[in-house]
Amino acid sequence: MLKKGDLYYPTKEFQKRAIISDPKIYQKALKDPIKFWEKLAKELFWFEKWKKAFEHQPPYFKWFLGGKINITTNIFEENKLGWKKIKNKPAIIWEPEPTGESSKILTYEELFKQVCKFANTLKSLGVKKGDTVGIYLPMIPEAIISMLACARIGAVHTVVFSAFSSQALKIRLQITEAKILITADGYYRRGKIINLKESADEAIKDTKVEKVIVVKRAGNQIPFDESRDFWYHQLIEKESDFCEAEKMDSEDLFFVLFTSGTTGVPKGCMHVCGGYTVQVYWTGKWIFDMHENDILWCTSDLGWITGHSYTCYSPLLNGITTLIFEGAPDWPTPDRWAQIIEKHKVTIFYTAPTAIRMFVKYGEEVIKNYKFETLRLLGSVGEPIDESTWLWYFKNVGKERCPIVDTWWQTETGGILITSLPGIGPFKPAHAGLPFPGIKIDILDEKGNSCKVGEKGNLVILPPFSPGMLRGTYKNPEKYKETYWSQYGDKIYFTSDGAFKDENGLIRIVGRVDDVIKVAGHRICTGELEAAVNLHEEITESAVVGVPDEIKGEVPMVFVVYKGKKRGEEVKNEVINLIRKQIGPIALPKEVYLVEDLPKTRSGKIMRRILKRLFTGEELGDLSTLANPESVENIKKVIGK
Repeated sequence: MLKKGDLYYPTKEFQKRAIISDPKIYQKALKDPIKFWEKLAKELFWFEKWKKAFEHQPPYFKWFLGGKINITTNIFEENKLGWKKIKNKPAIIWEPEPTGESSKILTYEELFKQVCKFANTLKSLGVKKGDTVGIYLPMIPEAIISMLACARIGAVHTVVFSAFSSQALKIRLQITEAKILITADGYYRRGKIINLKESADEAIKDTKVEKVIVVKRAGNQIPFDESRDFWYHQLIEKESDFCEAEKMDSEDLFFVLFTSGTTGVPKGCMHVCGGYTVQVYWTGKWIFDMHENDILWCTSDLGWITGHSYTCYSPLLNGITTLIFEGAPDWPTPDRWAQIIEKHKVTIFYTAPTAIRMFVKYGEEVIKNYKFETLRLLGSVGEPIDESTWLWYFKNVGKERCPIVDTWWQTETGGILITSLPGIGPFKPAHAGLPFPGIKIDILDEKGNSCKVGEKGNLVILPPFSPGMLRGTYKNPEKYKETYWSQYGDKIYFTSDGAFKDENGLIRIVGRVDDVIKVAGHRICTGELEAAVNLHEEITESAVVGVPDEIKGEVPMVFVVYKGKKRGEEVKNEVINLIRKQIGPIALPKEVYLVEDLPKTRSGKIMRRILKRLFTGEELGDLSTLANPESVENIKKVIGK
């Protein structure tokens, strides 16, 4: 990369090979975004072409109306690279956690046959187009196979992160009314076998799940109900290895993926078949500069939108190889991630700032012997990346050679919407970059005026929006309107992120403006955490805030007011166990503080902003609006201890 002032640019060699290297693409796309996206959509395979490109009835919109498509047809039979070219090349490389266990490679042809077999299995179990299937699997090939099998037959998949608790899974199964759940016996995590089936069994109580399909991964002892449970390998044995693709309407529901809101109930983001396929194909192709021999390792779990879009769908649509890893990147040694990159000759590495900060913590010594010669592009996702972490990543992993695409997007947007394109640049540490061609972004103040250069405001998306954006929140249209379309009216999508632009138009994201915290790139709602804590019989009320953390970006701090019938340490441990059970280990707090009172306004609203500032060192501001200003001094003493 070339450095000019505080900006970085791709080298001439990189630009020469890059799929997109002409900055004029931005002006062309913004001239008529609808025509731009329509032109891109025409490059994919449609059973029937759309009759109308875009329709807007605020706050709802549709893309490619009347078009018929199936994402798996575009991955397999009608792949842009050509079936003959891709059928014998690796589609998936799977690296298990135990180092003594061999990696597994599935070619595109092998993957296609497995997908068809499992699609036929689902059909024989009574799954029809439009039915919802729950997927609660670790990072194993069967997770991708399950997603693609659902897509093949037009079933709606809802994937739940395997580290989520049974309670978190239960809520999602109840909302979607899934009748089938796909899970595994267990999986490896930091040398231990996690009994996933046990969690699944607990979760399906009081849901409509009638059948459970179990993948045999770890071979651990599990409860097995012969009337309800089925082994995956036994089911697919007898099925045909071809299944006709369902012709899906462009606006048919493709998948529901849950994200935290500002209340205790997670929101089910609804993504549809046509627009999502177009968006993930092109954003992956241009942002990661995907060439046919690339091997992409996106470290996200498939239970998150990053896993959906850039571990599964985008690389496969582009005919490249996607790598999935079962374990933790620093297990059993701190350089496991580096070993994997070198072993499998990874060319594109896409990970979260949390992971990079963990590598930084272990030090340069750990990776000094790794040359990372195959790497040509790095990516960052999940939360804003700070300058020092960016520079470490650039120097020690990218060897000052690889462009870094720092990507901003959300579960709701379906794909990346802000980043600098690698063949164009410029790249600036801690700045995401420019909006993707054809995407209209602005930064507004509270009154709805565009902010000046350097002025912080609210990041918004303007019509015609991106084709892959959510079409609503599952069974909760009011939540959709209130969350995304109430701040500036029903024609402007409010992202809930704060941002500003520099003099080059590069956008820097400064964090959430609502009550959602990001732990290791995972969005966790304070309301959901508080709802879990408040289940404790000894606790009268609680408040959760996210505070900056060197490794995870943010961590939850929990404040509780309790009755005092039990010992404090006992209550703290029980709160931690409650969070583990209700949400999962990802949401565990750094500290639980037992306090006499929480700072509140006269109307009874807990002032979490003040609690957060006790850790960040910011001025607390005017406390005269509080009904109990003395509570702040008391909390300071508790923290001080």
